[in-house]
Amino acid sequence: MTDDQTEAFDRDEREAADAVYETLLARVGEGSPEPRLQPTRRAVELLGDPHRAAPVIHITGTNGKTSTSRMIESLLRASGLRTGLLTSPHLERFTERIRIDGEPISDEAIARNWHETAPFIDLVDAELEATDSAPLTFFEVLTVLAFACFADAPVDVVVLEVGMGGEWDSTNVADGQVAVFTPIALDHQNRLGSTIEAIARTKSGIIKPAASVVSAKQPDAARTVLAEAAELTESSLAFEGDAFDVLDSRVAVGGQLVSIRGLAGEYAEVVLPLFGRHQAENAAVAVAAVETFIGGGALRLADEVVHEGLGTASSPGRLQSVAADPAVLVDAAHNPHGAAALVTALDEYFDFDEVAFVFGVLADKDAAGIVDALAGTAGIFVVTEPESDRALPAAELAALVADRVGAGRVQFAQRIDDALEDARGWAADAPKRAVVVTGSIALVGEAMAIAADRGWGRA
Repeated sequence: MTDDQTEAFDRDEREAADAVYETLLARVGEGSPEPRLQPTRRAVELLGDPHRAAPVIHITGTNGKTSTSRMIESLLRASGLRTGLLTSPHLERFTERIRIDGEPISDEAIARNWHETAPFIDLVDAELEATDSAPLTFFEVLTVLAFACFADAPVDVVVLEVGMGGEWDSTNVADGQVAVFTPIALDHQNRLGSTIEAIARTKSGIIKPAASVVSAKQPDAARTVLAEAAELTESSLAFEGDAFDVLDSRVAVGGQLVSIRGLAGEYAEVVLPLFGRHQAENAAVAVAAVETFIGGGALRLADEVVHEGLGTASSPGRLQSVAADPAVLVDAAHNPHGAAALVTALDEYFDFDEVAFVFGVLADKDAAGIVDALAGTAGIFVVTEPESDRALPAAELAALVADRVGAGRVQFAQRIDDALEDARGWAADAPKRAVVVTGSIALVGEAMAIAADRGWGRA
């Protein structure tokens, strides 16, 4: 095949994969999930139960789900296992969500699996219509498609990140051998409940009978709920701070050096190329989860597995540098808990005097709470909005931010590319200034694409 033929072939495959995404987008979006499992169960049943083709590690929580999922997957791969990983949302292309052995699924594989899956999706839609029920949503179909892709690969283990909540999330048709909980905080209150206890109860629904449960440190209300759920399902339960912990976290070039006490042993001075104490804690949860999966929590992982698995872990869009001179960082903090972790990490790992936050949020988020968490960091807010039909209008958000921090610290730009240029111009006017894009995962993805397109990260 000539270079021109190869290029044309690749272009056709990309167009086919993009067409799959456009088909999924025609369905009800992720912001409005259906609290149900039966339609997803019906779809995977018709497909021959691909969700049972490999054991599952199931992850839920409020913050840190994707980072922890990616670390777990990396550790499993370093252990010699072929992995499938489902995360959400994506930053730039939807094929990022479904990964085989650490790489986004190929355009060819996603299009081929969709071609084989689509008739069964249509059949379930028809059955739902016959009972006056809503058709399968975007995330329900994506989950079914991911299971089909993992079975087709095939993989040895699936790392499955919940889309929202847990109990009725479509990923919960799978029976997780290990149920993992990252920190639980207030988010999606209109869907999950207005208290930590209510949210934890919904998330605890991923704990299946006789499972192994691994949890980050939790507020007392969430800890109580998880303990009750583990007891009711006769599952084992290991909390960070009790059964395992971060022993040490020190700033290092490009990230940090961490020492972890796992369930079955200690792992000293492991390079973690991610910033923030919260990422060290995510790493401890990941190590405990993999110890649990591979050896029931009684078998120490080989040092080379932990060093390779964590040392090569990545979490795009999470306190990631996308440009220098002036520095531009992106961080997908989209709730007050995440914003507080961002501020702590900026103070501990960077030496900036002032920061310009390029800031946009979705309408269902606690914008005021996020602003309050960010406000103590000296600098300005350049308010904009992500390209999403769920975005809070920039003008409305700018008024809210001005009310919280004062009009003198707020600038406004309707388009993110203009907001980035304004913020970079401000940062270039004085030493030790930086730009941080945050408030929305969609906004972070747009900023990353702009930075790559304009070559900001190149020397």
